[in-house]
Amino acid sequence: MNVRKFVDYYVEWIDSECYNTNCRKNILPRNVNDYISEGRFFRQRHEDTGAQKRRCTKPRGRGSGQVIRRGQMAHTIKDVSKLAEVSTATVSRTFSNPETVSEATRERVFEAARMLNYQPNAIARSMKLQQTEKIAFLICKESGSILDEFYAGICNGIMQEMNRTDYQLLISTERDWTFGKRNQVDGVILGGNSSLKLVQECVRQGIRIVLVNNEIEGFSFPTVVSDEEKGVRLAVEHLIARGHRKIAMLAGRFSPYICEQRLRAFSRVMQENGLAVPAGYIRIADPDVHSSTEVAMAMLSQDDPPTAILAVNDEIATGVYKAAIRMKLRIPQDIAIAGIDDSRICGVLEPELTSVRIDCDEMGRASAKMMLSLLAGAEAKAGAAGAGGKGGKAGAAVKEIVVLQPKLTVRNST
Repeated sequence: MNVRKFVDYYVEWIDSECYNTNCRKNILPRNVNDYISEGRFFRQRHEDTGAQKRRCTKPRGRGSGQVIRRGQMAHTIKDVSKLAEVSTATVSRTFSNPETVSEATRERVFEAARMLNYQPNAIARSMKLQQTEKIAFLICKESGSILDEFYAGICNGIMQEMNRTDYQLLISTERDWTFGKRNQVDGVILGGNSSLKLVQECVRQGIRIVLVNNEIEGFSFPTVVSDEEKGVRLAVEHLIARGHRKIAMLAGRFSPYICEQRLRAFSRVMQENGLAVPAGYIRIADPDVHSSTEVAMAMLSQDDPPTAILAVNDEIATGVYKAAIRMKLRIPQDIAIAGIDDSRICGVLEPELTSVRIDCDEMGRASAKMMLSLLAGAEAKAGAAGAGGKGGKAGAAVKEIVVLQPKLTVRNST
């Protein structure tokens, strides 16, 4: 069988076997010579299914869309625009940002695309807009990983939003992330204490940035944070309402922004309530159970120990539990304990831990929406540049902050 006959035979078989142009597009070989050796397979299959060949003279599947036949050119965005009686720019906008198009126009464009079996070419679109259609979420925490419950919750929220789009989501830690051909992205969502070096490299490459659970001085990146002062206030005022006056705080060495915000809020709330914070009532531990246990034991061994401790997060609160158990102190009768994050460990500890809840899923969703909004703006500028307008260069965005409201979950530890 010569090459021409094989191509005719192959395409005829594809026409009879495929339901739509998408299927055919994915099956047709890039290099016919690579498939010459398989000609016998296709010929034998065709002989075995001769009856099917005679049946498949009409397009199958739902709808009455046109199926591309041999020798017929694939429909383009111009064909859709003519059938829908709108501009090609409107067709492009309908597929990339449907919310910017009226419902009537949107339905007309989608119906025309369905009739013509038109599908936007994501690769061509990416090349034209100079976009990769990829977004990265990086966990910026020392020894952090996707198993970290707090950032896993944020990641889940980001995935929920990204799954509604055509963007691919890459997930990594800052420690493991490297810029290169495999990791070209349009934007990065940085979760936690990101390094200045990483931020500067993203800015240099024109990669858009959204910050989660962190703020960086000197930059105007869109940011999603929790109201740290309110969270600490809820916990401290709850302890005061329980009759405590000797309240201490155990902080952790993990995120300068978070620690600073929570320590400052603690001092302010104590001062507002006329309560002193003696030396030794504010201590800092490494962000792990072992270190927080040792520091909590030192805090509780003072001559005038506190009757309540607010831990900067639930993991450090777990260390306070261990210290209390080792010192044979009853919770909450001898020492009341509260944490921040409201993680799963709160329900595992006995008695269960009172903690300030931060909605990680909502943090992730909000950051993803911010990123999509940034990229939509970049796409609009790229489109304007392609139409003869002035295109915009990727860079710093207008400062936008989403502040989520925490809630106190009261349990038996206080």
